[in-house]
Amino acid sequence: MRLRKITLREIHLRLLSPFQTSFGTSDLRRILLVEADIDGVAAWGESTAGENPFYSYETVETAWLILHDYLWPLLKGREIASASEVWDLLAPVRGHNMAKAAIETAFWDAEAKQKNLPLAKLLGGARDEIPCGVSIGIQPTMAGLVAKVDEALAAGYQRIKIKIKPGHDVEPVRALREKFPRVRLQVDANSAYRLEDAPLLKALDAYYLVMIEQPLGWDDIFSHAQLQRQLQTPICLDECIHGVEHARAAIETRACQIINIKLGRVGGHTSARRIHDLCQANSIPVWCGGMLESGIGRAHNIAMSSLANFSLPGDVSASRRYWAEDIIQPEVEVTRQGTIRVPTLPGIGYEPRLDRIESLTKRREVLD
Repeated sequence: MRLRKITLREIHLRLLSPFQTSFGTSDLRRILLVEADIDGVAAWGESTAGENPFYSYETVETAWLILHDYLWPLLKGREIASASEVWDLLAPVRGHNMAKAAIETAFWDAEAKQKNLPLAKLLGGARDEIPCGVSIGIQPTMAGLVAKVDEALAAGYQRIKIKIKPGHDVEPVRALREKFPRVRLQVDANSAYRLEDAPLLKALDAYYLVMIEQPLGWDDIFSHAQLQRQLQTPICLDECIHGVEHARAAIETRACQIINIKLGRVGGHTSARRIHDLCQANSIPVWCGGMLESGIGRAHNIAMSSLANFSLPGDVSASRRYWAEDIIQPEVEVTRQGTIRVPTLPGIGYEPRLDRIESLTKRREVLD
């Protein structure tokens, strides 16, 4: 495979309703798309970098710069036998995994199309459909939170995740457990707590949660190991895991019992598969977290989630949950059983809507 050209686009997609976490509220997503011409095949990837450096140090601006000035020069015109080689070719650039994932995943889309295979099959996926959960942001009222959960359960989602932060944690969990005693419920703190908050977090043990996701520092595996020893509820690590080395450290220190794999955070499909395989060998279940992706990023998540050890419902939900209109056709839909069918068409299995993408584009640059 030879990379001939890439087109960088920044599109703006407005959420149907604001999404609040412990570090802020989002109502408009600036999304960086990469369209790659690889031997005449049009392939697509998406950077999940946010508007601000709150979840990660990466932003749309840094991802654009890194792709333009560093990743494109490393890959342009180079003969590459397989998409699995791209991750190691990008190693001279330290970090910036969300920028790397945007171009790395496009190579996987291209190879799958060249081989006339669904991306899930090329990755080694073994499922025809994947189980889906939903992530619900912090709500201004308890009644509003309950209504959001009711709506998600009625739509068939198999698991409910709510965002928490100090002052908004035990009370909403208690209310939901009383209202929905049998629902699979988990919480996500996005690094909002400190180790000194262990007694408060331990109070959540009473509510039979599937997991507490990333309660402590975004780069602090050691403190999570100390906290996990004090809790009955499994800790799931998200922000701490940037590659297979971090996953190995978390497993060997027993800092968590579950790992959330996000393509952008770990740098693409090759790194994600390495983490998946390590976790599988150590009986650590994984699942796919969401970053308010457009349909292109969502399609890559679906393919990744077809791997065998993605045994817990992920945050891969329907397009219409977040967008009035997505940028792919058909849009991603969730069955009444709370699953998404894995596409059987070559590549990501969905067709980017170029007219829709162009109408949303705020800046565009072609590198060839």
